[in-house]
Amino acid sequence: MAMITVENLNFDYPDKRALFDVSFSIETGSVTALVGPNGAGKTTLLRCIAALERYHSGKITIGGLDVADHPREVHHVTGYLSDFFGLYDTLTLRQCLTYMAWCQRVPALDVNKRVIDMALDTGLDKMLDQRAGTLSRGYRQRLGIALALIHDPKLIILDEPASGMDPEARVHLSAMMRKLRAAGKTVIVSSHILNELEDYCTDMLVIQGGRVAEHVKLQDYKAQAVRTLNIGITNLGVAHLEILKKQPGLTVKSTDKDMATCEYAGSLEEQQKMLQSLMAAGVPVYTFSVSTHKLADAYMDVTSRKEVKP
Repeated sequence: MAMITVENLNFDYPDKRALFDVSFSIETGSVTALVGPNGAGKTTLLRCIAALERYHSGKITIGGLDVADHPREVHHVTGYLSDFFGLYDTLTLRQCLTYMAWCQRVPALDVNKRVIDMALDTGLDKMLDQRAGTLSRGYRQRLGIALALIHDPKLIILDEPASGMDPEARVHLSAMMRKLRAAGKTVIVSSHILNELEDYCTDMLVIQGGRVAEHVKLQDYKAQAVRTLNIGITNLGVAHLEILKKQPGLTVKSTDKDMATCEYAGSLEEQQKMLQSLMAAGVPVYTFSVSTHKLADAYMDVTSRKEVKP
């Protein structure tokens, strides 16, 4: 079931068009990486989905709600963190979170628990009585995420959430994203840090020049794409290489001592059968590891195949 459906979306700034006939759907419970070069239209698209911009034409529905007709209802079911955001610097973190909970109509009896839960989830639990204006850039980012999630939204939209975070905070963010995914939340996250997105994303939506270049299901990509196999064979010799070369879908790219680096285009089931056949043929395989393609590989594959229209 689709949580988000975008149909023929066009958005115009006074001097140019930013989005061109954008169409896609995002399934409930998925975590989608929105990626593309600077100026591609990612932030504009996110703001349209979050009912913060009035688009020129097209249609967006969130959980069955028409964004143009029901913006306030969309705000209530959506948690949104913008790339640049402000805080009430004179309020404590507890006050900031409590105020946002009130704004999002969290039941009065649940407000304090939600404040504590979000502080724990974002690593702010020991700073609740500190003023927001004293926070570093990374901790301001954590507070922004907590504010976006305070009302337990079904849809979460995060624009560059790891900006300004140190490595420890980014690990913490990845753990939170996996927790949200396990809870069945639908998440769209825009970031340029692809190696971190791959830790929790299920999909990748590539935007180029205001157009959808491709919507990639990462599990399908990993299953179908050519993989690199590192096959260690005791006393690797010519006879072993001949057996490897006869394996369907396997191409030996290089060897280094007793290690053969190969490309393999078969399915995961065929890969398993190939290993069994090597063992049955008496090939002394002592290690067999797979280097799967990552999010960055999928992105480069897409961008290398797509030509951006003027």
